[in-house]
Amino acid sequence: MESFPKLIGQRLRQARRRQSLSQEKTAERAGLHPTYIGQLERGEKNATLESILRVSRALGVPLSELFANIDDQPAVKRPADTLYDMVQALPLREQERICAIVRDILDLHA
Repeated sequence: MESFPKLIGQRLRQARRRQSLSQEKTAERAGLHPTYIGQLERGEKNATLESILRVSRALGVPLSELFANIDDQPAVKRPADTLYDMVQALPLREQERICAIVRDILDLHA
């Protein structure tokens, strides 16, 4: 199982990259040091909830998105979890396109 700090860090990095923001700009918005943002994203720091909240607000990402499916992370990732991680990292327009494709596939099997 991935460590909690690594998982949160990956999600923060994905959210930041979706917006094409640098670590420096994110740090500025959050009132944190850019080096700290990098450490959070790599899972090197066990961030406080306050720090996570500051970064999530700076990125405009709800905490519910960052913490989704964390408490039930299986030791072996299910394909649906892997798909969720891949898709949620994409811009909204791309997420919508993928959902449409999956709906079409499911309709074929109905």
